[in-house]
Amino acid sequence: MRISTSEGQAGFAEKALRRRGKLTAFIREEAAAQGFDLCRITRPDSIPKAPERLETFLSDNHHGTMDWMSETRERRSDPKTLWSEVRSIVIFGFNYGPEEDPRDILGKPDKAAISVYARNRDYHDVIKGRLKEIATRFAARAGEDVKVFVDTAPVMEKPLAEAAGLGWQGKHTNLVSRAYGSWLFLGSLFTTAELDFDMAEKDHCGSCRACLDACPTAAFPAPYRLDARRCISYLTIEHKGPIDPALRPLIGNRIYGCDDCLAACPWNKFAASASEMKLKAREDLKEPSVEFLLTLDDAGFRSFFSGSPVKRIGRDRFVRNVLIAAGNSGDAGRIEQCLKLAGDPSPTVRGMAVWALKRLMLPEEFLRFSQAHAGEDDPDVQEEWRMAGAAQ
Repeated sequence: MRISTSEGQAGFAEKALRRRGKLTAFIREEAAAQGFDLCRITRPDSIPKAPERLETFLSDNHHGTMDWMSETRERRSDPKTLWSEVRSIVIFGFNYGPEEDPRDILGKPDKAAISVYARNRDYHDVIKGRLKEIATRFAARAGEDVKVFVDTAPVMEKPLAEAAGLGWQGKHTNLVSRAYGSWLFLGSLFTTAELDFDMAEKDHCGSCRACLDACPTAAFPAPYRLDARRCISYLTIEHKGPIDPALRPLIGNRIYGCDDCLAACPWNKFAASASEMKLKAREDLKEPSVEFLLTLDDAGFRSFFSGSPVKRIGRDRFVRNVLIAAGNSGDAGRIEQCLKLAGDPSPTVRGMAVWALKRLMLPEEFLRFSQAHAGEDDPDVQEEWRMAGAAQ
């Protein structure tokens, strides 16, 4: 019996279709077994508008000092440039919803606000370990190559997540899910395997601008556009130098990140709190006191934030942020601690201590303090003195 070429091709296509369906079902089952709340799949060429949007972001200098974004723009804008052999991209979502409104702490100036995502273990470690488990099992089953990424490579995960149907990029530029609101960690698996693709999610923001109006520093020049140079998350985490003095009072007691635009989203009414214990907030990180955090030296900082993403910014930048919170607290009880930190070995810390003391001291007190601390050599600290109006 002879089989025609067309019949042979049809049989091959049907077999490939069945294989694709089985592999797709397998990876979804593995995702659920590893605790992921969402798992969707998209094609590598599903974000054609991403390069233009990225170029606009960079040309407007909205990336601030994050030079790595400009250096990796080509690989970032096209998954095929990152890995030419990729045929399918699997995007995973992990819910990290808080148990309470993270903005509640903002009315407590003696307490320090840490972004929800950083109140326990580093999510990179939690998620990447599970993705590697999935990748290992999938590669063995499929006989295909795989690569996994969790915010550690130039992958535009939010546009890809939208294309895969996990949610849509809201006006605050973050992903919004109808099921989980704004509280989703993302991870991706690139593979040479052919998988079934999901439909992209539609934008459901409508006329709502709650996230834009909630931003304390007006970091959104327009809907769907973010100027990182005014974003508290960028300023307290990524930015290494002195923070714009005009923005410091607006930072309030936010010492690591900011959740205001995320928490303001009405879609959060459908969100559930995180079920993964490693992502639930540590009790001592829910409302740590500004007084305690100002006492941390390098060893104390590393010990207290062991396993936390906060540790990556280093003690000096962290204490810089806490000094801003102290200066904004209006609590004269913090003066003694700020005086001590004005003599800290780090110029980053010394400079911000000057600003905090200017905010907390009576004018005559600050004048006496400034007269006793002439001769500062570091240019950044000298600038803080100049802005404080204290002649050296």
